[in-house]
Parts: sequence; structure tokens; C-alpha cells
Amino acid sequence: QNYPNPFNPSTTLRFRIVESGSVPLKVFNLLGKEVATLMNGHAKAGTFNIVWDASHQPSGVYIARLRSMSDSKQVSTESRRLMLIK
Repeated sequence: QNYPNPFNPSTTLRFRIVESGSVPLKVFNLLGKEVATLMNGHAKAGTFNIVWDASHQPSGVYIARLRSMSDSKQVSTESRRLMLIK
């Protein structure tokens, strides 16, 4: 999840990767348009803190989606709701 939530203008998303692999972390608006790519590449197992600066985005609800495909080809997806209030 992210902290703080609601936030203005930035928030920190914390997540844990169990196995190393490909990890894209993207943020979408409620219309499904991608507004930010926070991480996109290979990551080792561990805990991550990624800061999203949304100062250029309008107030509203956004969805952060984390997908991971481990080196052993297991795929998992998680989504979280983020609320930006200006």
C-alpha cells in the first residue's frame, strides 16, 4: 500500500518481491490511461519503497498496478487505490 493515502503531492508505495524477476509498477487513472511508470525492469527479491510525485496530475483516484513475473515464470498482479487530493 502507499503512505500517506490520501496524499498531496507525493506518496510512497511499499512492496515486497519474493522472487527475482521482471517487475513493472505502473499508475493508471480511472479511465485506464497510464499516467506513470514507476518501475520497469528486472528486480531482485526484497522490499522496495518507490516515491510517486503526482504534482503534475489532477486530484482524483488512481490505481497502482504491480505485476511480477519471477525467473521461474510465476506471475502475480496486485492493484491498489491511491487518492490524490490537492
